[in-house]
Amino acid sequence: MENTERFRIFVFSKTSAYRHDSIPAGIEGLKKLGASTNTFTVEASEDASLIDAGHLSQFKVVLFLSTSGEFLNKEQVAGLKTYINNGGGFVGIHCASEGMKSEPWYGELVGAYFTDHPKPQQGVVKVENPDHFIVSAYPSEFQWFDEWYNFSRNPRNRVTVLLSTDESVYQGGTMGSDHPLAWCREFDGGRSFYTSLGHFDEAYQDEAFMKHVLNGILWTARLV
Repeated sequence: MENTERFRIFVFSKTSAYRHDSIPAGIEGLKKLGASTNTFTVEASEDASLIDAGHLSQFKVVLFLSTSGEFLNKEQVAGLKTYINNGGGFVGIHCASEGMKSEPWYGELVGAYFTDHPKPQQGVVKVENPDHFIVSAYPSEFQWFDEWYNFSRNPRNRVTVLLSTDESVYQGGTMGSDHPLAWCREFDGGRSFYTSLGHFDEAYQDEAFMKHVLNGILWTARLV
């Protein structure tokens, strides 16, 4: 991609339930990523009143960083939906799949709801669809230490799965032989990308993970 001018992304990290200690590291990592690649600038907030179609229209991508609980009211969900309907891009990182279980549309936007996870441990991430831009920087499989999220359903028949894991190499998986970790989709007029990785600060300093996030941002912004 040839950069002409930097676009804007809105990073939202409000929590109404569990709060990840890595949120500040994630915000800082995203700001550094945008600056170092000369690709995007970041506005970060936890003010849910800004989840409004008018405000969000300034941004090519809205990124929910480990949001949790019932963090939006119905008016704010409607604002997010209008933004997506108008072609906006959505990125969800890690705990973004945990919240808003009262709003099925949000679950469809993210792709699946988080249910639980075992204790953080080493596991193996496998790349699916290796030719897809979002995972183009990753090897075919790699070791990773994280919280391994289980989901309320397997989203495979609704999304393009990008990363998955092998439950036989760690303890606590509940999804069996087909356990997606990251995916993307065209949805309701916009684009959505979700990755369940990113529990620890170190993820936001990891070159390959941040390239994964960057490529997800570019894909949802329709710039690739």
